[in-house]
Amino acid sequence: MGKRIAIIGAGAVGGYLGGHLARTGQDVTLIDPWPEHVETIRRRGLDLSGMTEEESVTVAVPTMHITEVQGLSKQRPIDIAIVAAKAYDTEWSTVLIRPYLSTQGYVVSAQNSINEETIAGVVGWGRTVGCILANNFAVDLYEPGRIRRTMPLDRDHASIIVGEVHGRVTPRVEELAALFAPIDGVATTTNLWGVRWSKLCVNGMRNGVSAATGMGGNARDSHPVIRRVVIRLGGEAVKVGRALGYDLERITGIEPGLLLAASDGDEAALASVEAHMMKGTSAQARSNLQRPSMAQDMAKGRRTEIGELNGFIIARAKEAGIAAPTHERLVEIVRRVERGAVAPSPELLYDV
Repeated sequence: MGKRIAIIGAGAVGGYLGGHLARTGQDVTLIDPWPEHVETIRRRGLDLSGMTEEESVTVAVPTMHITEVQGLSKQRPIDIAIVAAKAYDTEWSTVLIRPYLSTQGYVVSAQNSINEETIAGVVGWGRTVGCILANNFAVDLYEPGRIRRTMPLDRDHASIIVGEVHGRVTPRVEELAALFAPIDGVATTTNLWGVRWSKLCVNGMRNGVSAATGMGGNARDSHPVIRRVVIRLGGEAVKVGRALGYDLERITGIEPGLLLAASDGDEAALASVEAHMMKGTSAQARSNLQRPSMAQDMAKGRRTEIGELNGFIIARAKEAGIAAPTHERLVEIVRRVERGAVAPSPELLYDV
């Protein structure tokens, strides 16, 4: 029999991965706390779409509300539990699924921020695996039971990267990569922590800015003032990651050193980084519908991950003795927008 897979958090990322795993014949169960989303999938299936007609599919996939998870005790144990919940929901999501893991079962973090330590605190490091969704992967849950990809499907470049916390490529990460291979471009990594921090740099540059301004990815990176804020955020995050000893990889396709130089005012580096960012704003590179997850949460009135993304960078900066003033200002502004004290607007970041 094939591996039994559970997705804890069947939102944009979890629903997309789980839906396509089910489409390819895998034994998948979705678990989610949103009743309307769960009931819609049960009634009519999960609708998945992308930037081309060929990507549209409706998938029938078993779906549970979190109150029904105890029913797993009467079923075959879970071999692979993919946590795709918000970073602030990591601990309880892992506790929820732990009793139903098989003897060799393990938990995969397919989330924003760096949550492997939290997962390992519940199930142990030996049962913890990382999964990073790369910069060419963007999805949103725009209605109950409906998820769309807002960047082109790119099988030639890895959109899904999996790795062990100890850096070795093991049979189980090779198996995990093989499960994801029919869905998208996939790769294994021996540099989980470097890839994780590099992706955190991306999230730290983009998510909070879009949440604070209300801007989609294309509008954000096209705006001459906001684009400079994004670059400063990126440079500060690179500086912190280097101070922590991470082997950083390209950040939205930009060499970390070039991004750092641009944020520090090197004119040639700044021109190069801005030109690269502008190339990514075409309709072919990214749909105008694309919004980072935090902007989607803000629009839905949900709690944001600002503390788990930019706040996490700030905390690690303090540990390393590094200043991160742009991140600190952004957190303050996003908190104000989140509370409803001010409306999202580009002008909020003009003096950052």
